[in-house]
Amino acid sequence: MKNILAIAVISLLISCQKETTPKHEFVKDAHSFSKPNEAVAKHLDLDIKVDFGTQTISGKATWTIENTSKGTEIIFDENTLNITKVTLGDDEKETPFKLGTAVEFHGKPLHITIEPNTTKVNIYYSTTKNSVALQWLKPEQTADKKHPFVFSQGQSIWSRTWIPCQDSPGVRFTYDAKVTVPKELMALMSAVNPQQKNTTGVYTFKQDKAIPSYLMAIAVGDVTFKPIDDRTGVYAEHSVIDKAKWEFAELGKMVVAAEKLFGPYRWGRYDVIVLPPSFPFGGMENPNLTFLTPTVLAGDRSLTSLLAHELGHSWSGNLVTNATWDDIWLNEGFTTYVEHRIGEAVYGLDEAQMQDVLSRKVLENCLVDFGKDSPDTRLKVDTSGKNPDDGLSDIPYEKGYAFLQTIEAAVGRDRFDKFITNYFKAHAFQSITTEDFVDYFNKNLIKGNKELAAKIRLEEWIHKPGIPSNVTVPISEDFIAIDNIQKTWRTTGIQGLSQKIKSTNEKIHFIDYLPKDLTVEEMTAIDKEFNFTNGGNFVIRRQWFIPAIQHQYTFAYPAIELFLTSYSRTYSLMPLYKEMVKTNEGKVWAKTIYAKAKPGYHATTVEALDGVLQ
Repeated sequence: MKNILAIAVISLLISCQKETTPKHEFVKDAHSFSKPNEAVAKHLDLDIKVDFGTQTISGKATWTIENTSKGTEIIFDENTLNITKVTLGDDEKETPFKLGTAVEFHGKPLHITIEPNTTKVNIYYSTTKNSVALQWLKPEQTADKKHPFVFSQGQSIWSRTWIPCQDSPGVRFTYDAKVTVPKELMALMSAVNPQQKNTTGVYTFKQDKAIPSYLMAIAVGDVTFKPIDDRTGVYAEHSVIDKAKWEFAELGKMVVAAEKLFGPYRWGRYDVIVLPPSFPFGGMENPNLTFLTPTVLAGDRSLTSLLAHELGHSWSGNLVTNATWDDIWLNEGFTTYVEHRIGEAVYGLDEAQMQDVLSRKVLENCLVDFGKDSPDTRLKVDTSGKNPDDGLSDIPYEKGYAFLQTIEAAVGRDRFDKFITNYFKAHAFQSITTEDFVDYFNKNLIKGNKELAAKIRLEEWIHKPGIPSNVTVPISEDFIAIDNIQKTWRTTGIQGLSQKIKSTNEKIHFIDYLPKDLTVEEMTAIDKEFNFTNGGNFVIRRQWFIPAIQHQYTFAYPAIELFLTSYSRTYSLMPLYKEMVKTNEGKVWAKTIYAKAKPGYHATTVEALDGVLQ
């Protein structure tokens, strides 16, 4: 009887455990054809060859899958790929597959016939020249100008243009990869990376942390590596590596500062690679290896807040990921908050306060562009039927940051730090929705406190357009001093102001609030004092070129053209082109420059600028 009773008790416990541990339910992603609740990809074994002669990547993607429904089909996303064959299992039994109807931006569903017990699907494929994710560069488009280069950019839904995958941020997987490249080049991925070039041209990679597909990344070029400390380092072309190492000398300090704030760094190494100028973003937070634009190499470490942002994604974005692109603020809003906190810890409160004011101005400008009542100014957006890249404005970054600042002000920094640290820990290596965040927020921070909830106004921040009136107001004493200078310099003169307005942030603020009725003579005097046109770093020049275009400061025109033809950093080029097209003469000028620059721009940059210049 005792044995029978024990067996019964054990059976009951197992039954209860099964009932209280339901299988993971994936949220429907409007931007993926896959149905992960029926059959989901769990691990990728990738074996590919990178061919610069044909500008293609080809090989085999072997997916270990979980066929939870025991059905006869699994669906992957693909876009412009050439699928040649699909087999099942280690014995490579060939199986039927078909491509569905194409959808703009999204490609086609790849339907593969499987069996109820299938655990492995092998997809043989090659990329085509229409792959948005891959940027193939000729030697002359690189810094060293000796060898070709290729890099990928998967966010938001472009990984499916170089790997057949379930291309949703809600689907996470681990991967191993074997990559064959020309022997004179080195391959790197969003994984554990080599630090030296080998003689075979064959490189192997392992990513044992589950990531979403948009964080799959590859870069192949003649690059070299230099360490910064025992777990951080930088890759770059040979002519750039020393400058990059100096610029990022405080990278290790940033990682330590972030860990003290929000818990341990969970990815092992944190390295960065400086890419050629055609990289379309400031940075991309690919796990283990952040991709960076060379425009961050200012020579004075003044633009490393970008690096703090990409590092911050190691917690918010890579560790805790938005489940759909409608929830992108969970990535970018939290990361902008983490970025500013890292900056404050490393560079001090004065620097942080200046960054806060600059961030708020970006948000205010964005509200003017969209209109404060536009649904696109909500944190939780609706991108169904659209290219999800359209949701990547400054709103999720800066409104998300302002929202988290408002919460911090309401509950106090110590309490909010504990909440965020626990939030990252509770959702580590998971993809969540805005609704998941709200549920966790209410249970772990509000805890039924109606007065606190009314003070924060979470619903208004997330689901309503514009900015709620309870937003915090950033103040910088350094900027107040510059505001006072703005009131008097027309009387006292420009000479000597460069000794009072020194830092990058101070110069940007000074430029942003120059009088609207500037004369060309005044711009000439300012430029003589500060050398904004031909000196300064990338961001200072970008800001200076806006009033230069507005006031027809023709001395700067050659530098503006050089700026627009030298880089493909989309959101830095956009404001200049937008200013140029406001006049008929400027529109002609813009189109002339664009025609010259377009071949060197990334595909996503071209897509964005086409809309401005039409």
